[in-house]
Amino acid sequence: MEINEPTPQPEPEFVSARARRRRALRRAYFPADEAGRAALFEHLAQRAYPSYELFVFSLVAGVIIGVGYFVNSLALIFFGILVAPVLTPWIGLSLAAIAGSFRLFAQTFVALLLSAFLVFASGLLAGYASRIFGPLNFNEAFTLSRLWWPSFVILTIGSIIFTISFVRSETLPYLPSALISSVLFTPLCAAGFGLGSGVAAAELWPQGLLVFIVHFAWATFFAILTLFFLRFYPTTVRGASLTGFVIVTILVTTIFLTGFDQWIKIQTGLSTPLPAPLTQRISTTAPAPSALATNSATKPPAPTVFVDAPTASPSRTPRPTTQSTLPPTETSTSTVTAEPTPIIAQIRAAEGGGAFIREKPGGKVIATLGNGATVTIVPNDFQEVGNAVWVRVFATVNDARVEGWMIQSVLVTATPIADWQPSPTPEVTSTP
Repeated sequence: MEINEPTPQPEPEFVSARARRRRALRRAYFPADEAGRAALFEHLAQRAYPSYELFVFSLVAGVIIGVGYFVNSLALIFFGILVAPVLTPWIGLSLAAIAGSFRLFAQTFVALLLSAFLVFASGLLAGYASRIFGPLNFNEAFTLSRLWWPSFVILTIGSIIFTISFVRSETLPYLPSALISSVLFTPLCAAGFGLGSGVAAAELWPQGLLVFIVHFAWATFFAILTLFFLRFYPTTVRGASLTGFVIVTILVTTIFLTGFDQWIKIQTGLSTPLPAPLTQRISTTAPAPSALATNSATKPPAPTVFVDAPTASPSRTPRPTTQSTLPPTETSTSTVTAEPTPIIAQIRAAEGGGAFIREKPGGKVIATLGNGATVTIVPNDFQEVGNAVWVRVFATVNDARVEGWMIQSVLVTATPIADWQPSPTPEVTSTP
């Protein structure tokens, strides 16, 4: 008869030994002795040192992304992102800051600056080419040169995974690098494209360049935090000074370029938001259609009162001196008639930095305009589609008249009040 004996449990000494080995392996990524730290940084610095591949693939990726902007093809832009180089020098920049290596920091920074210039120059050439052949529109370039919160999520995830993979593995992390390149190279190339095209310069340049700087600072900040998590700490005064300088520069750049400082001042009461323009809303004497509640041009404002008497008190209607045999006629009131006039409006989109002109409500995009651009609204021509009010507008884009539809909520009216000429009140007549 067999007796099943219970499996013996490991002794406490054995468990503690395994835990010590795991802790020792974790500490091996950042040795405690000075010689071990120097050897580890030397190994990682060699892997992160910039090579000619960084510049070659940056140029190829920039050319493909620029062509994608030229033909307005998102597929080509994605292909250019996949061709982008693995950004190992970017990790080398963060490691050099922590180690206090000014030489490695300067080398990686100059290499990244040169690769960024190649991407920018590729977009610049594509923009100049658009002056000759003329792209259909700038939709993709406009969209990818704006700050969007999903881009910050992608940068955060990509930076953390890329840093951990680079430190703990000898293989190159291609996928995390592509995530970072997708939000670094696209706005930079769009900035060059806008500067070269000239037509969309106000919407793309220098907006795309500022977005690139903010994205680069954000990604570098999370790379340094991830290295701290991996036990890579500054151990020298130079390392602490250089790391502190980089972090402060990153925070200041991000706060001021994103306008976060103004938001903080408004929330704390140190500053007040800018007042809305006086012409933004015009009240009317009668309820106007909901589609153009702020864009009424055919009815006079309620506060404006036109009277014929020299005083502010209304004149009384004279009573007849003879007895009327018929009911008196009704007193006519002063009426104001005005022909519908086009309404000038300015684009003030809360997100994205601009708006699209579409072929029909919710239809194909035919033009892109940034915040501050003006359009002309066609009066009394609106539609409500998908819980959004669309108004018919026309504008001059690329020296050509473009007519289509825009969402009413992104427009702020800027139409002057018409010179109303009320007709005089007719005299009251009575029949004896």
